[in-house]
Amino acid sequence: MTGQELQELLLDKWGYSFDIQLRQAQGKVFVQVMWRYLEQASFPMDEVEYLEHLDDVATHLEEWGSVGYVRQYIEKTQERPRLGKAVSIPIDLGERASEWLISDF
Repeated sequence: MTGQELQELLLDKWGYSFDIQLRQAQGKVFVQVMWRYLEQASFPMDEVEYLEHLDDVATHLEEWGSVGYVRQYIEKTQERPRLGKAVSIPIDLGERASEWLISDF
C-alpha cells in the first residue's frame, strides 16, 4: 500500500483526506484516523507533506502485515472521525510487539 492508496481509501469512505497517526497506549499500537483533514484551511501540512506522512504510515502497516486488516476495518466501520474523537484501530503485532513498542513513531 502507498500513501496515495491510503488517501483514496479515506476519500472513498468518508469523502475527506483525514490525518492518520500511529499511537502507542497500554502496550498496544493503534492506527488513529484523526478528525483533521487535508482539505481544511487550517490543516498543518500541504499535500506533498501529507502524502509523505501517509507513505510512512503505509510502510509501517506493510511491515506489520496489517494492511488488509486496516483496509477492512475502515471499509466496514460505522464510526466517523469527528472533533475530539478519532477512529482507533487496534493493531495486533503478535510476538513482535516488543520490538515495535520500543521505537518512536
